[in-house]
Amino acid sequence: MQPIDKIHHISAIVGDPNENIIFYRDVLGLKLVKQTVNFDDPHTYHLYFSNQSVDNGTIMTFFPWTNNRKGRVGSGQVGTIAFRIPKGSLPFWHSHLAHHRVSVKKTRLFNRPTLELSDSHGLALALVESNTNANSSAILGFHGAVLLSAHPAETVRTLTDELGLKKELETDEQHYLLTAGEARHHIIVPKTDMPFGRWGIGTVHHIAWSVPTSQVQKEWQSFLAEHQYRVTEVKDRKYFNAIYFPEHGNILFEIATEEPGFAVDEPFDDLGTHLMLPPQFESRRSEITAHLPRLDV
Repeated sequence: MQPIDKIHHISAIVGDPNENIIFYRDVLGLKLVKQTVNFDDPHTYHLYFSNQSVDNGTIMTFFPWTNNRKGRVGSGQVGTIAFRIPKGSLPFWHSHLAHHRVSVKKTRLFNRPTLELSDSHGLALALVESNTNANSSAILGFHGAVLLSAHPAETVRTLTDELGLKKELETDEQHYLLTAGEARHHIIVPKTDMPFGRWGIGTVHHIAWSVPTSQVQKEWQSFLAEHQYRVTEVKDRKYFNAIYFPEHGNILFEIATEEPGFAVDEPFDDLGTHLMLPPQFESRRSEITAHLPRLDV
């Protein structure tokens, strides 16, 4: 199999959707590219954000829960989500976040100058300075993620032996890996044992790896089944097709296609401005919208 070359998206559970929009659009400066619903629970929004160019490998998505059910961060989950920022932009972001009263901690979590912070619902984030120059300080896309495995060695084996990531470094505390493509997304797998996590507000639901086409995705589906992973059927998510499987450290992985993309149902300039429903829910639009909070967009 051709190695996985980048992250497609990361999906997290948050609270109030308007607080979510304010933080990621107005504080982090990401672009709201899609208002839709959770295809498995149409009374819950599914909100998509990206960099300003809506590039592949930059999509962050959210399921806003309004029931105030807090999650518990732990093994079997994605931990910190890391965004990549341009070279020399760390001072801007430090000042910008302070202006918005967001507490930060300077670290080198990914062996690069890093600001660690939490979003408005307790989700762990990091801004990692890259070697990429840019005309602005805007977030470029993902830098990577920390995976909190129940069996770290097994997770690393899946990432390297099956998905084709390269091991960059191993310390006494954690494994460092890289995706094979130009994006060079960085994955950290700590060796620390943690209690099992519980999904809820402030936790990550899954991480999705990118493949270019549905044909390549089907090849992955067969490959994973042959290697004894419990992989799902192909699910049509309108903007991409998805298959899911829990890896051996209990983290939910997805493999998602880059096609057909987010402009399939609205022009680029209108992305994120209207509630877009999949065809199977369009006849229920009035009933669904009656259950959804109004968004300030």
